[in-house]
Amino acid sequence: MENLEELQSSLLDRVASAGDLEALENLRVQALGKKGEVTQRMKTLGSLTPEERKEAGQSLNRVKDAVSAALDARRADLEERALEARLVTEAVDVTLPARPAEVGRIHPISQTFEELVAIFGEMGFSVAEGPHIEEDYYNFTALNIHEAHPARQEMDTFYMRPAADGSRKVLRTHTSPVQIRTMLSQKPPIRIIVPGRTFRADHDATHSPMFNQVEGLVIDKKSHMGHLKGTLTAFCRAFFGVDDLPLRFRPSYFPFTEPSAEVDIGCSREGGELKIGPGKDWLEILGSGMVHPKVLANCGIDPDEYQGFAFGMGIERIAMLKYGFPDLRIFYETDLRWMKHYGFVPLEIPSMVRGM
Repeated sequence: MENLEELQSSLLDRVASAGDLEALENLRVQALGKKGEVTQRMKTLGSLTPEERKEAGQSLNRVKDAVSAALDARRADLEERALEARLVTEAVDVTLPARPAEVGRIHPISQTFEELVAIFGEMGFSVAEGPHIEEDYYNFTALNIHEAHPARQEMDTFYMRPAADGSRKVLRTHTSPVQIRTMLSQKPPIRIIVPGRTFRADHDATHSPMFNQVEGLVIDKKSHMGHLKGTLTAFCRAFFGVDDLPLRFRPSYFPFTEPSAEVDIGCSREGGELKIGPGKDWLEILGSGMVHPKVLANCGIDPDEYQGFAFGMGIERIAMLKYGFPDLRIFYETDLRWMKHYGFVPLEIPSMVRGM
C-alpha cells in the first residue's frame, strides 16, 4: 500500500492548521469517518495477500493512531483557547460596587389593610377572620336577610353546587358572617374589625366580582349611636388625614341594623378635581347602624341586655379615594410597572404615631 507516509503527513498538517473546533470535527470526519480517507484505505485490505494485508493493516493503524492522537491534542488546545477567550469576555471586576437589589413594593390594597388595622387597633379593636366559603345561614339567615331578598338570588351571589341534603354554600358576599361566628363563640363585650375578601356577581369600573371589605362590630351594654358616630368620625379623619373632615349620617335601611345610616364625607369638586375635606359636596363611603335585635337573638345574645353597632366599607373604594385611582380594575392587573410606581416601601408600616 503506497503513499501512507504522504497521507499521514497531509492529515497531520491539516489537523495542525484547523482554526476552531468545528473545522477540527469536519477534518476528523474526512479522515476517520465512515467515508474518510483512512477508512477507505482500510476497505482495500481484503484484496491483498495475507502477508501484504498484515503489513498494510499495521501501517494503516499507525496512521490512524497518529491522526487520532493529533486530533485529541489539537482539540484540547482549541478548547483551552476557547475557554480563555470566554473568561476574558465574562470577566467580573470584583472592585465594582454590587448591583442594587430589586426591592419589592407593597400593593395599595395591602397598605390600606395595614392602615385600617393601625387606626382601629388604637381604638381597641381586634382583627377577626373567617372562611371565604360560607354557610347560607351565616351569610344571610342569621343576619335577618329574608329569603326573598335580591341579595340571595344567583344574579348577585356565587352559589356552590348543592350538597346531598340540598343545602348550598356560598362565596361570602360580605364579611358579616364573621361577626355572626364571633357573637356565637364569644361573650360580650365584643370589639372587632373583619377585613377580608368578598365575592359578588358584579364587574365594572367601580365593582369587581372579588373585592375586599372591612366591617366593624361593637357589642356591650352601653354603646349607642353617638359612639358609632364618634368612632367613624375619628376613623375617617385619621385615614384621610383631614382633621376637620365633615361627616354626614343619612337614614338608610339594612336588614341587619336598626336604625341604619349611610355615611358621607365632605368633598369638593371644583375645577373637575375631587378633593376630600370641607366643601360643598358629599361622597358616600360606607354603611352603618345599630345591630338589629333579631341578629343579637339569633346569636344567643339577649337584646334587652346588650346592644351595639356595626359598620362596613369597601377597602378598594376608600383606597381609590385616598390615593386617586380612577378605576378599581387596575388593582388586579398585576402590572409590575404600575406596582413600582404606586406601591409602598415594605418597611414603612402604617402607624398612628408616625402617621399614615
